[in-house]
Amino acid sequence: MVFRKPPDGGWGWVIVVVSFFTQFLCYGSPLAVGVLYLEWLDVFGEGKGKTAWVGSLANGIGLLASPVCSICVSSFGARPVAIFSGFMVAGGLMMSSFAPNIYFLYISYGIVVGLGCGLLYTATVTITCHYFDKRRGLALGLISTGSSVGLFIYAALQRELIDLYGLDGCLLIVGALSLNILACGSLMRPLESSDSPLPEKTCVDKVPEQYFVYHEKEKTVEENISILEKGYIDEKCANNVPDYKQDSILNKNVLSSINVNEKDTYKKKVVEQTNFCKQLAKRKWQLYLNYWEETMVLFKNKVFSALFVAILLFDIGGFPPSLLMEDVARSANINEDDYHMPLISIIGIMTAVGKLTLGILADFKWVNTLYLYVTTLLMTGVALFAIPFAKSYLTLAMLSGVLGFLTGNWSIFPYVTTKTVGIEKLTHAYGILMFFAGLGNSLGPPIVGWFYDWTQEYDTAFYFSGFCVLLGGFLLLLAALPCWNACINQSSKLPPNTYSYKVASSA
Repeated sequence: MVFRKPPDGGWGWVIVVVSFFTQFLCYGSPLAVGVLYLEWLDVFGEGKGKTAWVGSLANGIGLLASPVCSICVSSFGARPVAIFSGFMVAGGLMMSSFAPNIYFLYISYGIVVGLGCGLLYTATVTITCHYFDKRRGLALGLISTGSSVGLFIYAALQRELIDLYGLDGCLLIVGALSLNILACGSLMRPLESSDSPLPEKTCVDKVPEQYFVYHEKEKTVEENISILEKGYIDEKCANNVPDYKQDSILNKNVLSSINVNEKDTYKKKVVEQTNFCKQLAKRKWQLYLNYWEETMVLFKNKVFSALFVAILLFDIGGFPPSLLMEDVARSANINEDDYHMPLISIIGIMTAVGKLTLGILADFKWVNTLYLYVTTLLMTGVALFAIPFAKSYLTLAMLSGVLGFLTGNWSIFPYVTTKTVGIEKLTHAYGILMFFAGLGNSLGPPIVGWFYDWTQEYDTAFYFSGFCVLLGGFLLLLAALPCWNACINQSSKLPPNTYSYKVASSA
């Protein structure tokens, strides 16, 4: 598929709007799962670490399957994937209302909803990057605020629905709302070049051409019959043999000729089918090898390698607050009368502000998006270290706002990935990075919950989380230092003879 130059506008703004609402509808409930988390603790009576798996799977399984999601979007396009994923998200939420135990929720809410969200996220990010180049940071910031606004609204909405209709009714209504994703997905028109070459015929289209020999063989049989009839007339005139004898001889010759030709045609058809299957298997195997070769080339880039470690550690430490902050406040014995707004809602609205602000900053030429991303990581680590010292609603609300704003670095992460590997390898690289992000999302909340079950307090857990995020930020900063590029440029400018001499002398 050949894409024309990104228009940076036009129908691209429609893509931004529908992608915004797609992420709003699909990520609203999974990101605001902290409200449901408290209800599941009371309903099923399981431990915090065990119950936290539901929310962590919902937010992590889609990212874990990002390589598969990337292949699906590359193969089928953003529009079909978005429509199919809308059914998955809505169906998973509705199934969760009938959950008899926590293990059922692992499947319905964790895997089904999580996988649908992962497919939708990859589809919206990919098609937005195709439509925008100069304004890509702004566009990605706008669509990524959809999930943050969804977190802000769904946190209050789900709490109100639980009070009115109970937990089961809340999940049914939220699942029905998710069906609007189908309308959004139908508007995701792919950006294709009008003067692109005709697409290569698919394997199905090539199959009939492989078997034209069969029709030719049928014509050959008819020709043989006409030749035999002609020979029959000539022979009859020459030898003056009785007609009934000539007819029996002719019928035997024709039948034997047909049988021989049918056997030959069948054998050739089988051989052609076998060769076709072999070529198809070789082609698929070659595609598989090319995928892993491209993956190895990506990991030779030290910035990309540091980026996947940083995103893994960031999600292990940075994701749990959005899921567990409400329980942190309850564990700190904060009076519910002091709650002016749910802490999850504060995280959500500030995440939206952070995504939009960081997305706008990424479009300025004087801003290095990689260093901007590293700065958000380091500041997130410091904020996580401060959570154990927050003993009032006001301090927790302030830290929730700071963490929410810094978590908005998700809007510039595709931008950083594009600048690191290029737009041509974005889908491949982004799928790999999202896999490690999903691994971090899946492991972070259960680890924090297990720390609480072990120590009966959250202090040690958030010290661990802050250390993970700081470690990832420092590793990425070290890999991104300009001194590495200076060393590479100096070595590449040396004459070949000098370079060979230095290698030989050092050896």
